[in-house]
Amino acid sequence: MFKKTQKNYNKLGAFMVAGMVAGGSSDAFAAGGGGGNDFSTIAKSITTSIQDFPGLLTALAYMFGILLGVLGVMKIKDHVENPTQTPLKDGAIRLAAGGALFALPMLFEAMFETLDESGAGVDAAKLNKINFNVT
Repeated sequence: MFKKTQKNYNKLGAFMVAGMVAGGSSDAFAAGGGGGNDFSTIAKSITTSIQDFPGLLTALAYMFGILLGVLGVMKIKDHVENPTQTPLKDGAIRLAAGGALFALPMLFEAMFETLDESGAGVDAAKLNKINFNVT
């Protein structure tokens, strides 16, 4: 029974990937005009396609962080009700992973703020001249 279910999930995954490829490639074909696509058109299409990727990662991190937090609280509740069957570490691991995922968007923001608009790293202050006036 498991093999049949796994086979169905593999088919579903293949259909989802094919749908994403077909949906994502329509913009690239439309942007190309009458002729074939050149490198700059393809690069521009890729750039516009991945602009919302950080927002998607943020939403997924918040969603899975909350989910793991709730599951961690439920496992701790199971441990309180029956300590011999459910170890405390199961709930603690889920809470820690949920907290890490919930903090991930803040780390993304810190990384993006570290870079300036041109994409180069922010330089530290430079020391050009030192005067030691001893009187």
